[in-house]
Amino acid sequence: MDREAIIDRISETLITAGSTFSESKKEAYRRAIEKESNDNAKWALQTILENAEAAERSRSPLCDDTGIPHVIIEIGPHISLTGDILSAISEGVKKGLEELPGRPMGIMGSDSERIDQSGGLSQDPGFVEHAPFLIRNVDEDVLRVFITMQGGGPAIRGKTYRVFHKHNVETVVDEIVKWATESVGMLGCSPCTLAVGIGRSQYEAASMMTLAQAEGDYNRQSDIEKEITDRINKANIGSLGLGGDVSVLATFLKVGPQRASGVRIVSMRPMCCFEPRIASADLKDLI
Repeated sequence: MDREAIIDRISETLITAGSTFSESKKEAYRRAIEKESNDNAKWALQTILENAEAAERSRSPLCDDTGIPHVIIEIGPHISLTGDILSAISEGVKKGLEELPGRPMGIMGSDSERIDQSGGLSQDPGFVEHAPFLIRNVDEDVLRVFITMQGGGPAIRGKTYRVFHKHNVETVVDEIVKWATESVGMLGCSPCTLAVGIGRSQYEAASMMTLAQAEGDYNRQSDIEKEITDRINKANIGSLGLGGDVSVLATFLKVGPQRASGVRIVSMRPMCCFEPRIASADLKDLI
C-alpha cells in the first residue's frame, strides 16, 4: 500500500469536491438559465455559474461554508479494505481541508462543551472531522471513494421523518413535495438539488439520501424524480428566492429495501445552489 499516494489522492478529491461543479451540473445550470423567464432570477443563475467556474479555475472554495466531509467507500468483490487504508483516507481528508482551505469550524472540548460551543473553536481547518464512513459492496473491481462536502444551511432545512404511505406512492411523493417546497422557500441559496432517501429506519433513510448524492444524474431523471422537481418549481420560489421558473434543478432519489409496514422513513436534504459538492477517486492501483 502506498500510504502517501492515498493521502494525496484523497486530498485532491476533497479539493475538487469543494471547488468544482460537475459537467452535468454546469449543463443543468445552462438549461435553467435558458428556461428562466424572471430576469432577476436569470441573473442570479448566471452569476452562480460564473462564480463556480471562477472557483474551479482558482481551486478555491465554492462557498464560505466549505462543509463537513462525508465519505462513501465502494469496495469490489476482490478488494480488501484495511484499517490502515481507512486511516490514510482520514489523513487525506484532513490534508485536503487544510489545503482547500476549509473553514475552521471544529468545536473543541467535552460533549457538553461541543454542544453549547463553550469549548472554543479550533483554527485548524483539518480539525473538522469527517462524518462516519459509509461503506458498501459493489460488483465492480474497485476501491472507489466519494467525498461530498455538506453545508449547514441544507442540514438546518433538511428533514428525516416517517410517512404513512397508505399503499400509495403518491402519498409519499406528496409529503416529500410538501416538505421540500417549504424548505426550499426558507433556504435562501436556491436553486436546490434535492437529495431524498427512503429506507426502513432513520439511519438507512439518511444513508440512502447520502448515496443519492453520489448516484444522482442531472441528465437522467426517473418519473418520480421529475415529478417532484416539476411540482416544486411551480411554487415560484426561484433562484435566491427571487421568484421564477427554476427553484430545483433536479431531484436525486434513492429507495432502499423496504419492509411490510404502514410507514416509510424518508430523509430529505434541500441541497443549496453549490451542492452536491462531490468528487470521487479510485484507490485500487495504490493498495
